[in-house]
Amino acid sequence: MEIKGLDHGDAGILINLQPEGWPDIIPSFDFYTNAPFCFPIKVVADNAIAGIGAAIIHNDVAWLGHIIVHPNHRGKGIGRLITQTLVDISNQNKCETIYLIATDLGSPVYQKVGFITETEYLFFKDIGLGELSGASTYIEPYRDEFREQVSILDKLTSGEDRMFHLANHLEHGSLYRRNNIVEGFYLPTWGEGLIIANTESAGLELLKQHLSIEDKAAFPKENLAATAFLHEKGFKEIRTAKRMRLGKYRNVNLANIYNRIAGNIG
Repeated sequence: MEIKGLDHGDAGILINLQPEGWPDIIPSFDFYTNAPFCFPIKVVADNAIAGIGAAIIHNDVAWLGHIIVHPNHRGKGIGRLITQTLVDISNQNKCETIYLIATDLGSPVYQKVGFITETEYLFFKDIGLGELSGASTYIEPYRDEFREQVSILDKLTSGEDRMFHLANHLEHGSLYRRNNIVEGFYLPTWGEGLIIANTESAGLELLKQHLSIEDKAAFPKENLAATAFLHEKGFKEIRTAKRMRLGKYRNVNLANIYNRIAGNIG
């Protein structure tokens, strides 16, 4: 058994590790192998890839994603080996906090490495809202003059400095703005469509915009406004997943997250 860096040529042969019910993993690993702030690895056993994973570095924060072990190699400690290796890579890059979103299968492994559960995310799918009133007049396309407000709102919510990531998706984003103050933003092209808002009205209106083009949403259980909105519409969460942390605690405003990016970024 050997741990190696996963390179671009490996991405296309990962189909045998695709977990049932997950989105296609190949585009994610294609991204990891091209981004300088991502560190994908593989475990090779019997001349085949037995497990994979990646660390995504946001300055002094890391997210671990796509930690997957082939069913034929489970129970051999490979999941823990991948996780610890990614933790070591994160520490080498001076990350003070490491996050991940855990499946039921993975959470016991992560606990053994030292991760603790911070909260749970609620997952909704097959959401059909029917006819709704028109879009809020406070929602408008992103404009660069509000970039600093977006950056501040995101940092106060996430506890991370990840503007280098947001910048790639702002052009296609929407703002909820009142009295020249940005109360929320929606980035439909970043992962599953990040929505951050510091007022209930902004968050719910942007969530409605998201659900006009998508039929699923995921957010922390602390977001009582989004939970109540979907429950009142007759939709219940289909599953939950643990958000886990290793290292320094950060003041994350979980109630401001109206839709997550993805399990590998937050």
